[in-house]
Amino acid sequence: MKLSSTAILALAISSITATAYAETQSQAFTPVTVNTKSAQAEATGFVEGQSISGTTRNWYANEQLKRGAKFKYQKNGTTELTDRRINWVQGTILKYNSGFTEGTVGISTEVAVYNAVALERDRKNLAANVGGAPIPNVASGNNRTLTRDGGDAEGQWSKLGLANVKARVSNTTLTAGRQNFSSPMVDVIGNRALPSSFQGVSLHSEELENLTFDIATFDKNSPRMEESQRKFRSEYADTLIEIDHVNTAGISYQPFASLKTSLWATQAEDMWKQYYFGATHELGDSQILSLTTGLNYYKTVDEGKKKLGEIDNDTYSLSLGLTHQAHSLTFSYQEINGNEYFDYLHETNGIYLANSLLSDFNGPNEKSFQVAYGLNMAEYGVPGLKFNIYSARGWGIDGTHYKGGAYDSVLAMDGEHHYEYGIGAAYAVQSGPLKATAIRATYTAHRASDNQLDGSINEFRLVTTIPFNIL
Repeated sequence: MKLSSTAILALAISSITATAYAETQSQAFTPVTVNTKSAQAEATGFVEGQSISGTTRNWYANEQLKRGAKFKYQKNGTTELTDRRINWVQGTILKYNSGFTEGTVGISTEVAVYNAVALERDRKNLAANVGGAPIPNVASGNNRTLTRDGGDAEGQWSKLGLANVKARVSNTTLTAGRQNFSSPMVDVIGNRALPSSFQGVSLHSEELENLTFDIATFDKNSPRMEESQRKFRSEYADTLIEIDHVNTAGISYQPFASLKTSLWATQAEDMWKQYYFGATHELGDSQILSLTTGLNYYKTVDEGKKKLGEIDNDTYSLSLGLTHQAHSLTFSYQEINGNEYFDYLHETNGIYLANSLLSDFNGPNEKSFQVAYGLNMAEYGVPGLKFNIYSARGWGIDGTHYKGGAYDSVLAMDGEHHYEYGIGAAYAVQSGPLKATAIRATYTAHRASDNQLDGSINEFRLVTTIPFNIL
């Protein structure tokens, strides 16, 4: 596993920061001990512990392509072009959780029905992406509204988003079925009206106080805006290549109250093996001045039948965040060392990198830098209201040395560059019948050189999420 000199420097900076804090705050060290409390011992019963809850989300997005780029849609059998795309969907989740049965082995179940209503149904407004791998039953890449028959919206549809059975012994839980799962490589993605979920078996153990273990295997995912399940595929391959299994395992360790670390490995069968290390360290008092250091590192190599071709990729990001009362300022550097994209699994949020924004800034050999500012209005008497603004720039994208495979489009990338800026506002209701209701508005602009994948686009999103409890 070879790191660039910049990556080594990033690791050194993060380690020095953490070590310095550990030396001055050594009393914060937490030894690994056996968890003396048992979650299963506190089980109340299958019916006694049950709950019914849910959320409903109004999701609106308005995109406009710039510099001559166009979306496509079908009209009377011919392909028409437009520079604007509008998606507006109401997504609702109704979820039932039973309690765990009492005894040495507790059993419970989780079932969630997902429903989507297309509020925008005009075929022209739902125009599809210009590029991207083909997706069955989806109009050339529109993964925001379910469409059929060349672009017509499915007005209303439902599916089982979650359906699983859990068995628990002490503090270890085995889950089988369609489920949520969170890791740096297989993670539920919730940036649409409905989230994704995964079909398989997972085991989560908290038998030790500050050291947790996870292991899982999945064969399918339930996409955000589709009715059926799909096999896993990569996010950035030029063509649709699917695989049968994804296996993942990891540990999370918190040696100090201020330092959290995690180490994961994932096999995407016949595509790649991917390894991850992450660390987050906090220093100081935010009322005076605090420093948060974040490091994420991925190593990706080809595996098995090499369905995507040869892969040898080292990717990392380092972020330094300063917070003083209501104000935060974050600087993030990210680097891709490889002649292909840093890639991850489609319909997952398996990219824990600081500069993954509207663009992922993950082109071959790309370097990027971001500056972000946040304002928390709670310090000024308006709890729940937050603002943010950021600017990010990527450069040095070079795929001319790619050896060939599923990313052949990168061969045209020679010195590509791009930049992105965004502004957002969010408010969470603090009390009353709508408590925890969240409203977020964002405006993002992205500009790119000719052969950079994401192109030039402006996007406005307005998302309102309302939680509710029935039982």
